[in-house]
Amino acid sequence: MITAVALAGYAALVGAAMPPLLSQARWPHRAPVTAVLAWQGLMATFVVATALAVYHLALTEQHVHESLVGLLSVCGLAADAPVSESAPSLGDALALSAPAVIVLLPLGWFVLCTWRARRARQRHLDMLALVGEPAPGYDATVVDHGTPAVYCLPGRRRRVVITRGALEVLSDAQMRAVLEHERAHIEGRHHLLQLLVDAFSRAFPGLPLARHAKEQIALLVEMAADDRALRSHSREALATAMCEVAAGQAPQGALGVGGPGALIRLRRVLAPQPRPHRVTWLGVVVASTAAPLLPLLVACGP
Repeated sequence: MITAVALAGYAALVGAAMPPLLSQARWPHRAPVTAVLAWQGLMATFVVATALAVYHLALTEQHVHESLVGLLSVCGLAADAPVSESAPSLGDALALSAPAVIVLLPLGWFVLCTWRARRARQRHLDMLALVGEPAPGYDATVVDHGTPAVYCLPGRRRRVVITRGALEVLSDAQMRAVLEHERAHIEGRHHLLQLLVDAFSRAFPGLPLARHAKEQIALLVEMAADDRALRSHSREALATAMCEVAAGQAPQGALGVGGPGALIRLRRVLAPQPRPHRVTWLGVVVASTAAPLLPLLVACGP
């Protein structure tokens, strides 16, 4: 029972107390890729801690003293697990099924969200095949729409789309800056990051971690794409282009340069801040990677 309470308290800390602190911190905007890893670490450790807490609560008396080893014994995975010809008890089945549901629920939502996004992209690609035209010199597809917008459709049939309005208002330098931003989304597979956090938020609706992670990761992947574009293009070109296409909306399953938090990103592009110290960066990476293992250490305790 003590282990279950400790794991539940840890899950509550990760799921409710830490997300607002990380959302209000300043360093994530200076290292968006590392910050995305931090949010992923929190989500992973929450799932592990919650599953283990439920397992310990549902544990039968015969396994209470065995902690995590009891789970392996029930599964027959422990090296010294006795061979039993009797069928698992109801308590054993509950102890296994309850944490399994917690782990499989976000995975199931991820599969469903991926299928929905792929279907939406396919519909849009079919539409582009009818109304889209090649954009000479830009390796993109042009659609006849007056609102300036630039977005990408990731996946196997990846495509960058430009509206006619964007061609009219963006200079060549600005257009190439936003195109680099969109290619960063495609090459970084940022759509998978958003699908993961979307699945997590659907699996645990109302959880502060789910709400904050969804908001922040959507913003952080845009910042990461901005940083990629700034490697080869000027800040003025990217900032001006962001202003011009801010009103454009990307369709479902796509990622657009307008994106969330356009004003925050614009300030960041025009007034760059130094990256976090290497020690801070390394500490966040190590902590984010090791966080899912902490509940396992607690569960393995006496």
